[in-house]
Amino acid sequence: MSVTTADASLAASGPMTPEERKVIFASSLGTVFEWYDFYLYGSLSAIIAAQFFSGVNPTAAFIFALMAFAAGFAVRPFGAIFFGRLGDLVGRKYTFLITILIMGLSTFIVGVLPSYASWGMAAPVILIILRLFQGLALGGEYGGAATYVAEHAPHGRRGFYTSWIQTTATLGLFLSLLVILGTRTWMGEEQFAAWGWRIPFLLSIVLLAISVWIRLSLNESPVFKRMKEEGKSSKAPLTEAFGRWENAKVALVALLGGTAGQAVVWYTGQFYALFFLTQTLKVDGATANILIALSLLIGTPFFVVFGWLSDKIGRKPIILGGCLLAALTYFPLFGLITHYANPDLERAQAAAPVTVVADPGECSFQFNPVGTAKFVTSCDIAKSFLARNAVNYSNEEAPAGTVASIRIGDQTIASFSGVGLPADELKAKSEAFNATMTEAIRAHGYPIKADPEKINTPMVVVLLTILVLFVTMVYGPIAAMLVELFPTRIRYTAMSLPYHIGNGWFGGFLPTTAFAMVAATGNIYYGLWYPIIVAMMTVIIGLFFMPETKDRDLRNWH
Repeated sequence: MSVTTADASLAASGPMTPEERKVIFASSLGTVFEWYDFYLYGSLSAIIAAQFFSGVNPTAAFIFALMAFAAGFAVRPFGAIFFGRLGDLVGRKYTFLITILIMGLSTFIVGVLPSYASWGMAAPVILIILRLFQGLALGGEYGGAATYVAEHAPHGRRGFYTSWIQTTATLGLFLSLLVILGTRTWMGEEQFAAWGWRIPFLLSIVLLAISVWIRLSLNESPVFKRMKEEGKSSKAPLTEAFGRWENAKVALVALLGGTAGQAVVWYTGQFYALFFLTQTLKVDGATANILIALSLLIGTPFFVVFGWLSDKIGRKPIILGGCLLAALTYFPLFGLITHYANPDLERAQAAAPVTVVADPGECSFQFNPVGTAKFVTSCDIAKSFLARNAVNYSNEEAPAGTVASIRIGDQTIASFSGVGLPADELKAKSEAFNATMTEAIRAHGYPIKADPEKINTPMVVVLLTILVLFVTMVYGPIAAMLVELFPTRIRYTAMSLPYHIGNGWFGGFLPTTAFAMVAATGNIYYGLWYPIIVAMMTVIIGLFFMPETKDRDLRNWH
């Protein structure tokens, strides 16, 4: 069952065949769908809140919209288990044909779903159900695509072939931005908010039709087909993958020594960087999107470069090297991004230090992944305002029961307790407090937003591109490594779960966790400790326990 050196050399040196190109293209379309929908829902969440959750107040509506978004993340590992098992039992081709149908139809139905005004509570309930279906389908899509491509790839080129799947997140981003901006420009903001927002969701049917048509013409993976013919497929892939320690420990190493670090580097380089620009540095949203888009355009080819390089020197050194470089450089890189994107904020932080004086028992760790928790103590209200406005502060302990206050230079402003207040009174007091605090921080030089004239665009793009290069290092070879870690008979099941726990949970909750850490400590960079610690955990565990996989023979059934 082994591949000889001559065979490997011959396989690795030949050009990509038309069938192999079709396999890569068809498999990648599902990932395009994934990110197209991700950016659509994220970009239009305010409109979706108004359309489907208008029966409650605007704040609660936005919270429910975020819950619907989070639901898709939460169920991804369960989709990985369900569809992974199906893929190992009946085949790769038919399983990820099912996943793309579910994903595409769910996205399309969002575009035709009546609003709350028409259907009442049925509308948001159906929306959340559709998000659950999308999350389940996504859990099966990536594992199927990566497995299918890798099992078609010649020995010695699996990193190169599977790296093409990794580039499609960028295509999904650009596609969603183009469709949203094009529709908004064509219709005008008022019409777009009323009904034009549905068009980007409806257009997904075109992607679906093309993808299904191509996938129907594909053949089953040759490795899986041969295994089935020999009667060596698994009868219970779930039990075999996670019920036997020899396989379960590999999945655990794949998660902690691979996908966890990959996920936090990926989310930091693309999503947290955007969050940091817009929410912390107050860069205009359109400008921030352009800066991120430019860095992605420059960096995206390196997914393929590092996938190709991993075929030469191995997956492990590139993935762990990317995690290590990210962990060592995040603090200086984000500090430089502040320097070049909002120098006024940098000066204010140095010139006007702020102190929060509060009872520690009143201060929560404001972790709120689905937007449902309320932070209404005087300490939480004070710290939340400062974190939102990128004001660094130190903490000073006050006696128990003391109402928190904020000291800026020689000025002290009292916070207030919102515990038990009626909604209207809480809103009025919050607005008054926010107005007073806003006036105070502006007086001490904290800018309302980044001055466009002072943004050093070339330097910011260079720094963001460095972050994207770390992403390409960890993400380019990861699909090949996961596929090679597990035997063919349980590959789809075993690789999907660590991937989706890593990316859905470790990565998906990164922005919320980082914001909570910033609010708790008062340091706008403190949230970076989350990806740094997870990335270093991956470096250490991966270094000692992760095997190198590039030379493994995928025809090993067991």
